[in-house]
Amino acid sequence: MNPVVIAVCIMLVLALMRVNVVVALTFSAIIGGLIGGLSLTDAISAFEGGLGGGATTALSYAMLGAFAVAISRSGITDVLAQKVIKRISGHENIAAATGVKYSVLIILVLLAISSQNVIPVHIAFIPIVIPPLLHVFAKLKLDRRLIACVLTFGLVTPYMVLPIGFGGIFLNNILLKNLHDNGLDVVASQVPVAMILPACGMVFGLLTAIFVSYRKPREYSVAKILASEPEKKVIDMRHVYVAIGAIFAALGAQLYSGSMIVGGLVGFMVFTFTGVIKWKETHDVFTKGVHMMAMIGFIMIAAAGFAAVMKATGGVETLVNSLEAIIGNNKPLASLLMLVVGLLVTMGIGSSFSTIPILATIYVPLCLSFGFSPMATIAIVGTAAALGDAGSPASDSTLGPTSGLNADGQHDHIWDSVVPTFIHYNLPLIAFGWLASMVL
Repeated sequence: MNPVVIAVCIMLVLALMRVNVVVALTFSAIIGGLIGGLSLTDAISAFEGGLGGGATTALSYAMLGAFAVAISRSGITDVLAQKVIKRISGHENIAAATGVKYSVLIILVLLAISSQNVIPVHIAFIPIVIPPLLHVFAKLKLDRRLIACVLTFGLVTPYMVLPIGFGGIFLNNILLKNLHDNGLDVVASQVPVAMILPACGMVFGLLTAIFVSYRKPREYSVAKILASEPEKKVIDMRHVYVAIGAIFAALGAQLYSGSMIVGGLVGFMVFTFTGVIKWKETHDVFTKGVHMMAMIGFIMIAAAGFAAVMKATGGVETLVNSLEAIIGNNKPLASLLMLVVGLLVTMGIGSSFSTIPILATIYVPLCLSFGFSPMATIAIVGTAAALGDAGSPASDSTLGPTSGLNADGQHDHIWDSVVPTFIHYNLPLIAFGWLASMVL
C-alpha cells in the first residue's frame, strides 16, 4: 500500500475522531515515513526539516491575532453593531419590511468580508456583533441558518480571490508557495484569477440560501433572547478613531511590504503608541491574540512537516503513476476525484489553510501528469483546499457563526451551521471547481 495514501487516511481518521490535528498530522507523518521505508530517525528528521516551511504563516497568524484583540478592545466593532441596530430598529412593522431584511443581510456580508481584509479580526467580531442583533433577527423572522450561511460566505470567499489580509496568507504565503515547492511555475497574479470561477460557486450557494432554501420566516423565542442580551459598555470614541487609523496603517503597510506580519505589527504599534493598549498590557494582548489564532498556525507548521516526510518516502511519485494507470487519460474523472478527496481531508482537519501543504504534495505532480494547465492546477488545488472549510464541524467558518447565533441557546452547531453551509457551499464548489479545471 502506498505510504502517502496510508498516512492521509490515518490523519483523516484521527481528525474525524476529534484527535488534535497537530497530533494527527505528526503521528500519521511518522507512520507514513516508516511504511515508506524510512527509519524512525530519518522520518523524524524529515518531519523536523519541513517544519520551517510553515513558520512564516504561523507568525502571520500570531501577529494578526494580537491586532484583532487590540481592534476588539477599541470598541469599533461595538460601534458597528450599534449602528446596525439603530438603522434597522427605526422601521415600523419591521417583520414585513423586506427591504430592511435584505439590508441586514448585505451589512452582515460586508462585515464578514471586511473581517478578512479591511478590518482583519477574523471571527472575533461575531460574538461581539451578532448577539445584540438576535432580537432584531427575531422581529424580522430571519432564519438563523440563513445568517450562518451569510457569515460563512463572508469568512471563506474573500480569501479565495482577494490577496489581502487572510487572502494574502492563503493565496500567496500558502497556495503559491506550495505550488512552487512542488514544481509548478506560476506567478502571484495568476492565483486569484484562477480562483474566480470556483468562488462563483460560493456566490451561487449564497443566493440559493437567501432566495430559495431559507426565504420563509422562522420563529424564535424573544424571551430567551432578552435573557441572554449582554450588558452595554461605555465606548471611548477616541479609541474608535485610533482603531480606524490603525486599520488604514496596517492595510497600507501590508500592501507596501507584501507582508501580513509587517501589517499586523504596524497596526498593533499604532494602538500601543496612542495609549489605547498600554505598554504593560501588550504582553497580555499578544498572548490572547496567539491563543485565538495560533492553533491554525501550528497546524500549518505540522502540515509542512507532513508534506516533507511524504516527499522523502518517494510515495508521491508512486501514487501518481498508479493513479494514472487506474484513471487513464480521463481528465474530468481525475479532477472530480481530486476535489472529492480534498473535501474529505479538509472536513477532517477543519482548516483549508492547513490542507494545502498536504494536497499540493500529491496534486501538483498528478495534475502535471494529466496535462492540466497551470491555471487549472491552481483551481484544483485551491478549490480542493477550500472545500470542507464551510461545513466542517471543526472549522472557524462554522464555529464562528455558531458562537454568535447560539448566544441564547436557540441555534444548533451541527444542524443549523454545519449542515446548511455544507450543502450550500461544498456542492457548488465541487461543480464550479471542476468546471474551472476543464476550461482554464
